[in-house]
Amino acid sequence: MSLLRFILQNHAQLLELTGEHLWLVGISTLFAVLIGVPLGILVAHRPLFNKPVLTSANIIQTIPSLALFGFLLPVPWLGDRAERLAIFALTLYALLPIIRNTFTGIRGIDPAVMESGRAMGMTQWQLLLQVELPLAASVILSGIRTAVVISVGLATIAAAIGAGGLGEFIFRGLAMVDNRVILAGAIPAAMLALLADFIVGWLERHLQPR
Repeated sequence: MSLLRFILQNHAQLLELTGEHLWLVGISTLFAVLIGVPLGILVAHRPLFNKPVLTSANIIQTIPSLALFGFLLPVPWLGDRAERLAIFALTLYALLPIIRNTFTGIRGIDPAVMESGRAMGMTQWQLLLQVELPLAASVILSGIRTAVVISVGLATIAAAIGAGGLGEFIFRGLAMVDNRVILAGAIPAAMLALLADFIVGWLERHLQPR
């Protein structure tokens, strides 16, 4: 049976697994943005927190994904549902590029622009919301773009703990030694990563300061 025929015969399950994959990536990226952007702002304005925050995010990136899932399984509440555990782990992996790019984007703003804002009587919050974040938006989106692509790939590993997603086909294909089943999960995952990269990249280009 060809790959195309297999996909056509299992299209309903493929769509379901793709939806699960998108949910895992989408919600974990949202949490990572809600946590990572404020942390990036914090380390940009408070150098004291720079080393501990960035070092912690770097250490998380070095932990193999399967090992992290294994470490988190005994954690109360998280280990009760595979979906929660997967979302938590994916959020942790997505933090580094978002924190780093937020920090880089804000620190890269011309000091003369900030001084002009202060001379106009802008408060620190006004400077952040009206000057820093708009000017750093394209750099921050670049970090989110990297985080999304990382999450799409890592979400396939979540199937190993029963969290669903396109990794179900990949692990099933490995168990059956069937390349068609592996590709039925791997190709849509790769296409999702490329699509996400294109969409966020388009936003990034259009938000570059002119």
